[in-house]
Amino acid sequence: MNALYEDIALMIEAEGPIGVDRFMALALGHPRHGYYMTRDPFGLQGDFITAPEISQIFGELLGLLAAMHWQQMGEPRRIALVELGPGRGTLMADALRAAKALPGFAAALEVHLVEMSPVLRRAQGETLAECGHQPRWHLTIDDLPDDLPLIILANEFFDALPVRHFQRLADGWHERLIGLDAERRLTFGLAPEPVAQITLAGPEGALFETSPIGLDIMRRLAGRLVRQTGMMLVVDYGHIRSGFGESLQAVRQHRFAPVLEAPGEADITAHVDFATLAIAAKRSGADVHPFLTQATLLERLGIDNRAKILKAKAENPAAIDAAVQRLTGTGEAGMGQLFKALAITSPGSAVPAGFEGADARLSSPPAQED
Repeated sequence: MNALYEDIALMIEAEGPIGVDRFMALALGHPRHGYYMTRDPFGLQGDFITAPEISQIFGELLGLLAAMHWQQMGEPRRIALVELGPGRGTLMADALRAAKALPGFAAALEVHLVEMSPVLRRAQGETLAECGHQPRWHLTIDDLPDDLPLIILANEFFDALPVRHFQRLADGWHERLIGLDAERRLTFGLAPEPVAQITLAGPEGALFETSPIGLDIMRRLAGRLVRQTGMMLVVDYGHIRSGFGESLQAVRQHRFAPVLEAPGEADITAHVDFATLAIAAKRSGADVHPFLTQATLLERLGIDNRAKILKAKAENPAAIDAAVQRLTGTGEAGMGQLFKALAITSPGSAVPAGFEGADARLSSPPAQED
């Protein structure tokens, strides 16, 4: 039992069982003991590796996509390049390096980072110290500039936002809660009364997972794009068809761990429901472009050509091939199919690079979205 476990146990004893979303928010963002507030979790020495840490090509291609969209927007004199949850700043550093291919874009942009972790803010400052731009940090999206066009990058951001769970019983949907068992261990249970607002049809025993905070953030960012113009790119792991089942998971030292065992010491995430994110953006008035897999997006943006250029100068070309395979491949080690990409733009904007001619369908919105 660690310090955060004890804090949560005392909270439950005083107030009663808490929702999965509250547990997740505390485990990740508690000001003293939260996972992201106390450590740098990335890389081989951390708990997991993200695409920007695998290869510089990932961030470079997203930077080129951003620069090309700036051109498609008519090359505005000033624009905010925003990253949500920027990790160590690796993606942004690579994107800014690639942006130099269009000097006008590099001169027009302001760099804005939405980050709550003081540890990661320091790492981002070090990574971007010589990028040629002075980053501006924000605790929430509400602090982003409201007078500039926006290009927003969100790589593995939505998967870390708290989710709520509901299970269908004979009398309706009951919220899944976290309480204490007889031995004072954290355990899952169900609220005694059903939630009347949820009228979703589903078989008895089904579990429904949703992220109200994720949908709210998407609505607000899409609304900003409508007012301020611009584009948002979401790359994350998840599914493009809404359905039943839970995906909550904890990862520690590159291995899965029990979700409730050591809050604050493991990363906790859930698969992103891209369908409901897209619906939230569309309902806010933004244009939503069909989904792509990460593999398709990177291939259309030229990952093979970029890898060929890097291999010509590399001491270990095989390492570059392995990185490309990790980013675009299938199977347990590949990210290419599990990770999806969603592009959202202001109404009437040009289709972002890579998304031209894409073909996918949105699923129907869940009932509680109404």
